[in-house]
Amino acid sequence: MTDKAIGAEFGARIKALRLRRNYTQQHLADAAAVSLNVIKGLEAGRGKLSSLIAVLRELEALDGLEQFIPIPEISPLQLARQQGKRRQRASGSRGKKETMETSEW
Repeated sequence: MTDKAIGAEFGARIKALRLRRNYTQQHLADAAAVSLNVIKGLEAGRGKLSSLIAVLRELEALDGLEQFIPIPEISPLQLARQQGKRRQRASGSRGKKETMETSEW
């Protein structure tokens, strides 16, 4: 699926959600504090992330982001590899020891 097709599908879903809530584009724009052109753009598959978030918040669809972009978790294999290798201290600045000759004291 191309980027344009994904944008169009996303816009169609936003439009369907808006219609399910029986909102006009203008009502949604006013409620989300964005312009009517922003709503039209989002429904056409274009727009800014900040506008998308405002519209999804107004449509009460922000919870869907958890499924859309899940929080990455550590796999059991990665967790097993890290066992026993927890950092105990910072590395500091290795190899940059100051000699007595360069010191002013």
